[in-house]
Amino acid sequence: MADAVTYRATGKRKTSVARVVLTPGVGTVTINGREVDQYFGRKVLETIALMPFETTRTAGKFDVKANVYGGGISAQAGAVRHGIARALCEADESLRTPLKRAGFLTRDDRQVERKKAGFHKARKKPQFSKR
Repeated sequence: MADAVTYRATGKRKTSVARVVLTPGVGTVTINGREVDQYFGRKVLETIALMPFETTRTAGKFDVKANVYGGGISAQAGAVRHGIARALCEADESLRTPLKRAGFLTRDDRQVERKKAGFHKARKKPQFSKR
């Protein structure tokens, strides 16, 4: 087992964090101990999470083990995508260019704006009354 190579990376989106471990294998994807299709439940989210493999044509070459927490299911899929992309860069530096062009190495930092005091929501003010 000493010769088994692992590539680790952390992916983030909104408040979700994914710790991803890539090992050379047959393409098994496990997220929080469950298969990817069981975990996400929707094909769209599964596709989003595994996009870096399609972009770099490395599908079926790596096994993925991911531990994801925080945020919603959609943000978790984005976090897994970010983590896989960063781990692939660690595995092979030549894959950096296509991943960068596809925008998978950029952390999507859009987050929910906090609610301000005296406001109904983050920006919704109380209705103005002249009298």
